[in-house]
Amino acid sequence: MSIPLHEKRILITREGNQAKEFSEKVIQHGGKPIEIPLLKISCKDIPENKQQLQNIHHYKWIFFTSSNGVACFFQLANQYKWMSNVFDKIKFATVGHKTAQTLEAYGCKSDFIPSIYNADAMATEFTARYTVIDEPLLIVRGNKSREVLPDWFTKHKIRFDTIEVYETTYNFRVKDELNQLLNQNKLDFITFTSPSAVEAFSEMKDGQIRKNQVFVCIGTTTKKRALEFGITNTLTPEQFTIDGMLEQIIDYIARKG
Repeated sequence: MSIPLHEKRILITREGNQAKEFSEKVIQHGGKPIEIPLLKISCKDIPENKQQLQNIHHYKWIFFTSSNGVACFFQLANQYKWMSNVFDKIKFATVGHKTAQTLEAYGCKSDFIPSIYNADAMATEFTARYTVIDEPLLIVRGNKSREVLPDWFTKHKIRFDTIEVYETTYNFRVKDELNQLLNQNKLDFITFTSPSAVEAFSEMKDGQIRKNQVFVCIGTTTKKRALEFGITNTLTPEQFTIDGMLEQIIDYIARKG
């Protein structure tokens, strides 16, 4: 077994259903994962979404900025018994390869992935490549999604609609467990895979974090949110994935000895 993590204790804060993959990778690299899911993800079965999915054929492009968006979108589509062949004439844009892989699990292929895995690059690179867009676009969102894509498309006079297919809430049931771990000061790394995780952590934690605590943010957007909450001792990978996060941790351990 590979041991570059040297049994370091790594706190995984992502939503419960998504934490398993991260934990398995930590174990494979010789680390000790500790799962404290700070967030809960719920798909939104509301009449507005059913009506919008019935008009899905009006869109040429559908944008996904997270795997959660993909999963809830197709869960609702299946629930409403919407025929899959309607997607044959639609193109898909995904924020990164992980989201693209989730899309493939539902039998669809991503037609556009930005070089940097965030909504800012997604917006600028898409409009640079597709300069003429006649049909309206559909942006699949959650309740905490940023306004990057809507603002960009509005600025460039590109017609679009949005559909909010999932809701992210704080999982306050883990608050005591989180603070018990923080008070023990035995966590080597605390990981954040979204700005929402940073917000939930800051909402739930009691007291101050030790000065030398190392945080690992999946990307620059998450890092920016951490800085806004006073979390400064952060690592951020070049590739915005959990594999990139682990590479950063391994490199940090190697440098620190």
